[in-house]
Amino acid sequence: MSRLSRRSFIVGATGAGMVLSGCANGIGSRGDMSIDARIDSTLDFLYSEYPGTRELSQKAVGMLVMPLVTEAGFGIGGAYGRGALRVGGASVDYYSQTRASFGFQIGAQQYAHALFFMTQDALQDFRTSPGWVAGADIKYAISNAGDRISADTITATSPVVAVVFGQAGLIVGATIEGTKYNRIIA
Repeated sequence: MSRLSRRSFIVGATGAGMVLSGCANGIGSRGDMSIDARIDSTLDFLYSEYPGTRELSQKAVGMLVMPLVTEAGFGIGGAYGRGALRVGGASVDYYSQTRASFGFQIGAQQYAHALFFMTQDALQDFRTSPGWVAGADIKYAISNAGDRISADTITATSPVVAVVFGQAGLIVGATIEGTKYNRIIA
């Protein structure tokens, strides 16, 4: 039985990420107008399906919206998506997200997610980092089952709140832990 080296894992994960990035996630062109249009429709869906998120967005100082993330894996997997950071309701920066994974996995799925930055410090850390990585300190507002949320209880406990929604596919669950976000030119 051969062992999988760190180099093999990195090469495989990078290859999976490149394949997923070539999918273009159905967004069409890389232009900021098409990303913004997709974000607008994603937010309309989010607010109608989970009304508590509207209050959450009103309390947030900024919000990163990834309208479509594509994830696939067969032992080695990856995820890719593009979106925008909105402050005061306007898109101020555009971002890509990538993630590599390794383990018992097979299948593919797509989902959307939003990160609500509840403090200026959390937003500033995100905007000034060369590549921000989502960690275990993120509070998930909605489980995969789509539970209702209360913005008061969530905002008191975490500077960054993640909402993952609209899952469709064959991989069970969706998480953004370990996901890296990089600023792009749309």
